Amino acid sequence: MNAPLRIALIGAGIMGRQHYQHLRNVPQAQLCAIADPGPQAEVFAAEWGVPCFADHRQMLERVRPEAVIVANPNNLHVATALDCIEAGVPVLVEKPVGVHLDEVRALVEASRSRGVPVLVGHHRRHNPLIAKAHQVIADGKLGRLINVTALWQLQKPDSYFDTPWRREPGAGFLLTNLIHDLDLLRHLCGEVVQVQAFTRNDVRGFANEDSAAVLLQFANGALGSLTGSDAVAAPWSWELDSGESPMYPRQDGQPCYLLAGTQGALSIPQLKRWHYAEAGAGWHTPLLQSEETIPGGEALTLQLQHFVRVARGEQAPLIDAADAGRTLALVEAIRQASQSGRACAPEQIA
Repeated sequence: MNAPLRIALIGAGIMGRQHYQHLRNVPQAQLCAIADPGPQAEVFAAEWGVPCFADHRQMLERVRPEAVIVANPNNLHVATALDCIEAGVPVLVEKPVGVHLDEVRALVEASRSRGVPVLVGHHRRHNPLIAKAHQVIADGKLGRLINVTALWQLQKPDSYFDTPWRREPGAGFLLTNLIHDLDLLRHLCGEVVQVQAFTRNDVRGFANEDSAAVLLQFANGALGSLTGSDAVAAPWSWELDSGESPMYPRQDGQPCYLLAGTQGALSIPQLKRWHYAEAGAGWHTPLLQSEETIPGGEALTLQLQHFVRVARGEQAPLIDAADAGRTLALVEAIRQASQSGRACAPEQIA
């Protein structure tokens, strides 16, 4: 049996600590070091029984981990991952993969040229619920996909914005939150070829958006909409509806994605499927309803188990830097469409 994979953690903030809690449930891996310049990092390192470094490059040189989780601030993701690749260490990078498309392209090239894998932490793809929804669609149970409706509507408390950077440009819910939903829409429904969008910041008046309405045209011909706000008292979002994280009160029975095709429809996260008993039936005929069985498992734990296999060369990343870059390109296209008032196509990522 293989010894546990020695994984270092760069970034001991909220997400880094979440990774550690799940890492404790993965016997195939163990934490070997922490790198974070903040004073809290030494406290966590002492508690977890591992060495602590202010500089991740020093950690890479001295500890020589077999894999690294990068969970530091967004604007440091690519530079940190490039240092890991230079050291020949496979890396799990938190989302977003980067903040600019050019730096993501550099990361893609470095990973490919050095042969060092990068897994990006769009962890919802690992959720068994999403895996089942993907299977339902791939099996053709919905027929040809025609319409997609996505909702991300909730209210962040005022205290959320006490942190200054959350009020500044680039920190709005589009890049922080909706990037997850856009990634799932790409994963479930295919690539997006064109978007139109409107964003507003009327509620709080901060430099970033507090509401958005997006129209999506998919490569397979399906049309979709994504309507979101972090300033409304509403129950429709993955966080509140899926039950994935206990830190959010679950709103049972509420959907956040509705997918409709020529042979059936699917609501997520309920995985309720509607269809007619016979082909060719229409609105005068009652729809049949069924619920798909959802296997167990926590997304972040399953992501870490997958990362161990990726680092050992046993599997390709479920979402690599290029794939995650296409989600970032979609976010950028939405921003451009909102600012210009024109339909925009996402830039290509090799």
